[in-house]
Amino acid sequence: MDDPERNTVPVHNEPPPLPYSLHTRKKSIAFFWIIFVLDTLGQPVGLYWGLWYGTNLSHNLVFSIVTACLGGISVFEYFYRLYNLFRKNSRARPLNSQKSRLDFFHINFTIVWLILAVELIVGTVPAEPYVRLVAMVLPSVMFYFGFVHLALDVLRMAGHKAPFRISSTPKGSPMPTALYALIEDVVAVDGGGGQIYRYALRTRYLSSPYFRRMLFEMNCFWSGGSIICAAAITAVIFTVSEPVAFTLGWSLPFAWALVWTAITIPWVKSELRREKKAWAENRGQGGIPWVDDIDAPTRTRFASVQERLPNLLPWTREKQSAPSTPSVDGAEDGAKDTGHIVDGAPEVPPNGHRPEHILLGDQSTAGTTNGATHDEKPELPDTDTTRETTLSNTAAATGDQPSSH
Repeated sequence: MDDPERNTVPVHNEPPPLPYSLHTRKKSIAFFWIIFVLDTLGQPVGLYWGLWYGTNLSHNLVFSIVTACLGGISVFEYFYRLYNLFRKNSRARPLNSQKSRLDFFHINFTIVWLILAVELIVGTVPAEPYVRLVAMVLPSVMFYFGFVHLALDVLRMAGHKAPFRISSTPKGSPMPTALYALIEDVVAVDGGGGQIYRYALRTRYLSSPYFRRMLFEMNCFWSGGSIICAAAITAVIFTVSEPVAFTLGWSLPFAWALVWTAITIPWVKSELRREKKAWAENRGQGGIPWVDDIDAPTRTRFASVQERLPNLLPWTREKQSAPSTPSVDGAEDGAKDTGHIVDGAPEVPPNGHRPEHILLGDQSTAGTTNGATHDEKPELPDTDTTRETTLSNTAAATGDQPSSH
């Protein structure tokens, strides 16, 4: 006979930790972003205004200088990542991947650079450069990553499998949420977390449905916002004058990123506290253990707001009318024909079992997961006989009308 303790999945009271802290890297993070903003925002805008209006250089030469000085930090970061992924005995490449394999972020990094190269070449080759096209560099990045990340999560919710290896997620596995792959690649390679962080993040991702749901919601927030804001910036670029369009095209994406970051930081901190609390109450687990189960029951703060939203909006509230009092004959006929309880209780199907969501209650504390039934279910009485007896006794005691409950 099998030992029941051997087949029991151990229950932990906190989610698996992530061995990486941003607090100890504040100076390096601040230094990188200061250099990146100066290189990507200050330098092109400053050179454009200074050379275009402060010199007698041709417009074509002005933009040749602007584009030649553009993206020095990004180019350095590209080859730095490439070296870390390809070097012998690399500790940064995805888990269980070959030496020649790039991670998912670097693949997208390469595609984005090709798109931007085409834009810059086409925009600066003419004698009179296409200023508005050159101003579309950052909105194009927003469009690309927004659509790619949103498409991955749409495919994930549709139940599609990964068509190829996505960083540490093998081919044929459930499609990971795109933000998970982005965090894994950036922290492991650019942040120096290495494969230790990749393994810890995957452990957390597979063991915590709450964590997966949070990443999915955050990815929709960033990718959806990226597409909408990029569309708005594009409309502005092709509406205002060229000098203003160039300035706004390079500055508005940073303003959007700053606002989204300010919203994200307290949001993530709050969700991580709720996740920890859920695990402490043994509600942080659910679905199939150690499997990326998209149907695992979760209740993040965003999901809770979604459920309460219809009741908060006055125009979406359902108007409840007072129930009419049926006659005894009509109630008896209805009970016999439809099997409904007269006092408004949930309908019981002919097989005698209540709907699973009513019978089981909170799925996170149920004995099985993913819609699996319990070994033992409460026996329900014969519904037709019970209702007929109740109605007959009620009618006899009160006269013409059954008493209301």
